[in-house]
Amino acid sequence: MCGIFGSTISMPTCLERLRRALDALSHRGPDQWGEWRDERVYVGHRRLSILDLSERGRQPMADQEGRVVVAVNGEIYNFQGLRRELEPRHAFTSQSDSEVVLHGYKEWGIEGLLERIDGMYAFCIYDVDRQRIYLARDRAGIKPIYYALINGAFAWASELKALREFFGRDRLEPDVTALYDFLTYLYVPAPKSLYRNVFKLEPGHCACFHLSSGRLDIKPYWHLDATSREWSEAEACEELVRLVDESVKEQLVSDVPVGVFLSGGLDSSIVAESANRFSSHIQTFTIQVDEPGHDESPFARRLADQIGTEHHVRSCKAEDATEWIGRIQDWYDEPFGDLSAIPTHLVSRFSREKIVVALSGDGGDELFGGYRWYSAMLAHARRRTGGWPGARRWTSRSKQWLGKSLLGRAIRRLEFDYVLDDLEYYVRLMGGLLPEDKRKHARQWEIDPDYDDYWHFRKHWRPELPLRTRLQFLDFRTYLPDDILTKVDRASMQVALEVRVPLLSRKLIEFAFSLPESVRYADGLLKGLVKKAYRNKLPPDILFKPKQGFSLPLKAWDLADGARTSIQERILREGYSR
Repeated sequence: MCGIFGSTISMPTCLERLRRALDALSHRGPDQWGEWRDERVYVGHRRLSILDLSERGRQPMADQEGRVVVAVNGEIYNFQGLRRELEPRHAFTSQSDSEVVLHGYKEWGIEGLLERIDGMYAFCIYDVDRQRIYLARDRAGIKPIYYALINGAFAWASELKALREFFGRDRLEPDVTALYDFLTYLYVPAPKSLYRNVFKLEPGHCACFHLSSGRLDIKPYWHLDATSREWSEAEACEELVRLVDESVKEQLVSDVPVGVFLSGGLDSSIVAESANRFSSHIQTFTIQVDEPGHDESPFARRLADQIGTEHHVRSCKAEDATEWIGRIQDWYDEPFGDLSAIPTHLVSRFSREKIVVALSGDGGDELFGGYRWYSAMLAHARRRTGGWPGARRWTSRSKQWLGKSLLGRAIRRLEFDYVLDDLEYYVRLMGGLLPEDKRKHARQWEIDPDYDDYWHFRKHWRPELPLRTRLQFLDFRTYLPDDILTKVDRASMQVALEVRVPLLSRKLIEFAFSLPESVRYADGLLKGLVKKAYRNKLPPDILFKPKQGFSLPLKAWDLADGARTSIQERILREGYSR
């Protein structure tokens, strides 16, 4: 896990500015730093040493002729097999997984490399002979990369703050549509960023910048096929356990201590159970929330005792939320509304005292159907069959007239249950605002009346899929990379902790979306297949307890109003001024 920065401005007179931008990422890579430049390109790297802790693992890496240069953030899970394939024709100088990117590109080209590698990564490759710069991001979007093309200068970085440092705030114009989108999604959806001229590379995409012409090409290199095929429950159970074990085993490879985030939920439990079978000494880490109904730590303790891990618990109190709530914007550089960033940061900070790499269970809900809103959406679709022509216009006007009166609240409930279409209902379930709730901001920021509030969701909405699979596909493409994985990356990298995600290996992703809903939701249950596959490995109270998010009890702590001000109004006000 590291931080990368580079640009097509590399003059000696700019070297101090380039290094300041790289240093803005020092929290991502406190162990080493390196740079490579010629007369046209600068490539910088901040390293968190995980594999090959020696100087041989330093980045950027170049081949012997200095014709190809790479800088990698993340891990290539299947690097060992790829290395064995490459070694007969390529001379490796380190044990680092990142060197596979260098030689793999030389052997297979960018398309062949991206087809073969699996992992969590964002990297750049500078091909000196072809005068091309490639950027790539992993299929699920675990690792971030931003890029900007401003006045002919191309630059890229792991976090927005490095580009802001390099270009200067005065050259970065805030994108008011991104702020407006935040009110819908509670994050700034890719490819947008806070600034009009800076973008996120989307998951599973590759960018190619041509130095000779200044042209930037961006295209996907991977398409997720959600077409189901025939699986029996028994076959699917066996395959699921096999693929989880294979992925966990690959991701335990490290030259530094590895542990597991153990929330007490189903996904982290299967990762911990698997990791404990492949490692002689696994440490597990749990956050105890000091409020009944929000605390899963007893379940985590029960599993840790059963499988025999060295277990650690750290409490999260109201004062922790108060202390960290104002820091969220600094971590994320743009509006971000998921307050579970706070306990995620706390478990990362707590874990970093003993380990450098943690495995998490993120991705399991999207792959195997664990979110409660899947059931809610299914019930809503049944209630709303046929719809009520003209009802949407009537309820919108009635809400305006009646405000928060008893009748107004009743109409809101009626609208929510029976009138909203699928995407509107989904937005409300996820905590976002509908267009009529954002009129003040739309006027303030002069948003085009024809602006599509749901463009990001609509882009990934697959009406031909069964409803629950459609929602899983949508979450995998939107909520997972832009909220969940973004949250974990920034919250953990603030303390230089690498968090790996075994449930998001390519094989597991493609397997999960190949399952018919009848198998994925075996016995009609959320995550029914996972529960069947692990019924002899996990305690029943973990297998069948209700889904519980990694959330904070804001109302119980009397922080709800303050948190709302801090995360929504404050972040919009200050984010826009920046």
